[in-house]
Amino acid sequence: MKAKNQRLILAGLAIVAIIGAALLAMSALKDQAAYFYTPTDAKRDHVETGRAVRLGGMVQGGSIKREADGVTIRFIVTDNVETIPVTFKGIVPDLFKENSGVVAEGKFQPDGSFVADNILAKHDERYMPPQVAGEMHKTESLKK
Repeated sequence: MKAKNQRLILAGLAIVAIIGAALLAMSALKDQAAYFYTPTDAKRDHVETGRAVRLGGMVQGGSIKREADGVTIRFIVTDNVETIPVTFKGIVPDLFKENSGVVAEGKFQPDGSFVADNILAKHDERYMPPQVAGEMHKTESLKK
């Protein structure tokens, strides 16, 4: 076999190996990806229960309720169109409060509620998750 043919075969094998590695990496990321939903997106797309997702929006004013155990918190996430009740067990960030931006990581339940494993609160008084800001902007522009 000529040296030129051997190089072509090696280059072909390298390309096949790179494509295989990329497919394996994409497959692994698909299982680990947590998609972001606003309440409107989640209700429209009927997100499957038990799937790890991020729910972002604003904490509805007057909705934060602390359970008697002291670690369970219930609140409502809204994007000013739809609302979703959220339950979280644990210590919330210091900046977590009503009428502020929040991103909850967790899973939807069969009843449509959301159980959060982690809460990310805003870090600036003007902060709003970009997807929520986009949805709220679209909503306001449609009302006019």
